[in-house]
Parts: sequence; C-alpha cells; structure tokens
Amino acid sequence: MSGENLAKIISGKEIAKVDIVTVVGQVGDREDSAIYIRMKCRMAANIGAKAEHLHYPRSISQEKLIEEIEKLNEDPEVNGIIVQLPLDSENKIDGDLITNIVSPLKDVDGIHDVNAGKLLHGQLKGFFIACTPYGCLELIKRTGVEIKGAKAVVIGRSKIVGSPMAQLLTWNHATVTVCHSRTKDIASIVREADILVVAAGQPQMVKGDWIKPGAVVIDCGTTPIPDSSRASGTRLSGDVDYEAARRVASYITPVPGGVGPMTVIMLIRNTVLAAKQQMVTVFSDCCYLPT
Repeated sequence: MSGENLAKIISGKEIAKVDIVTVVGQVGDREDSAIYIRMKCRMAANIGAKAEHLHYPRSISQEKLIEEIEKLNEDPEVNGIIVQLPLDSENKIDGDLITNIVSPLKDVDGIHDVNAGKLLHGQLKGFFIACTPYGCLELIKRTGVEIKGAKAVVIGRSKIVGSPMAQLLTWNHATVTVCHSRTKDIASIVREADILVVAAGQPQMVKGDWIKPGAVVIDCGTTPIPDSSRASGTRLSGDVDYEAARRVASYITPVPGGVGPMTVIMLIRNTVLAAKQQMVTVFSDCCYLPT
C-alpha cells in the first residue's frame, strides 16, 4: 500500500562486505617504481581489492609528506599504506623517518621498525613480513629444495630486502652469510651458496662462474639500463648475469617476471591480514562480546 511506513532493512550481506583498500604513495617519477605500482594496482583489482595510487610531485617537502601519511593513518577506509621507495624528491626526505610514520598496523610493506623487530625475534605469524623477502622465500620453497641446513648467501643488507631476507632464511634453518659492498672476495663466498638471493642494485653484478652448480638463484634486481630496441629506451636488468647463470643454476628467477609478481602477491596478502585485524578491532570496540 502507498504511504506505508516500511521497516528499513538491516542487510547482513551488505554489512558483511569488507572493502580492502591499499594506498600506494609515490614521490617523483621513477619508471621502475611506476612499473611496480601498476602491477600492484592490477593485481589488487583481480582479487576485488582496491589500490589507490597517490602521486606526489618531486617538489613535496618532508613535512607535507608526513602530513599526507598521517591522514591515511587516521582514515578508517584505508587498510594498508605503502610508501614506494626510493623517494624521488628534489628535497631532502628521511626515508627511515617516513616509513616509520606509517602506522605499524597499516604497514603492509612490513618495514616499520615494529614489524622489522618482530621478524628479528622470529615472530613469523600475525604481523607484516617485508614483502619482497617473503615472496623470495615462497619462490625458494616452491622449488622443493631443502632450506633447512642449506648454505644461503644474501647479497645486500637493505631494510627492504637484504636484512629481512637473511632473517627469514635463518628462521627457516638455513646457515646464512650476508655480503655487501665491503665484503672481500665476494665471488668465493657466493660459490659456496646452495641458495643465493641477490639484492645489490648493481646490474649484472653476479657472474655465471660465481654460481655453485645446482644452486637456487633469486634475483631481486630491477635497475633500468639503456636499450635502444625498446620504445622507452630502457629495460629492467637484474643483478645476476641471467644467461650465464642459468647454465649453472638449478633454478633462477628472470627479470622481469620473477620476484616482482611475488612481491605484489605478498603485499595483497598483508593487506588482507590488515583488513581482518582492523575488522576484529572495530567489532570488539562496537559490539558486546560475551565472555
């Protein structure tokens, strides 16, 4: 009948919907960063999540960037925050400070000091593990090669890849050596590795004759190098001489198409975890939960 006062419907189906939103903040115009951001956005869309790309100019100040991140921390609609590194700014910006401005509850990159500290102490569940190392670990596991007791070498000690990678391998019972720019006779150390993870940022650094026959080689390098055959004039290069190394290794990741997609998958995994944890917090705050 017209004019009836009908009860409003309380739709459990609608209320139960969880929108998973990740915000990716980029400063400047680095092409390698842009490639990964596009990949993140596409993959998020494929699983029904939303990835919002916030592009800040190279002229942004550290104070303004902090202000923008704090807004995202306070936004209940945002589940995860990623600050795309490196920061391509014409102003001096402290990258460590910026990554620690992100709330550890929304740090789906897993590089906030709180999350990094938990990994250091071997707390591998219920928090955010750095995405690239986490993806590398999964790639190694998928080969079927035994990690326990293996000799592993990690080249690079960054907070994003090298250091957390070494910790993950350690907690998975490998014997780990970390090499870096000050390491002497690095080639001889690499030749002993059953598992080699390279995150040095130096294109083609690791030569084929550095590789132990049958080793698993994970190449995290993504450096643009000149390539006149490409419309862009550049292509991405890994840190390993791929063509030479693939003749010696038992498994090797290509660049692109190796570590990158796994990094994105782990970002999505962390964002889903963040959304679940935030949903539990909301329900515990607003609902009566019998004891």
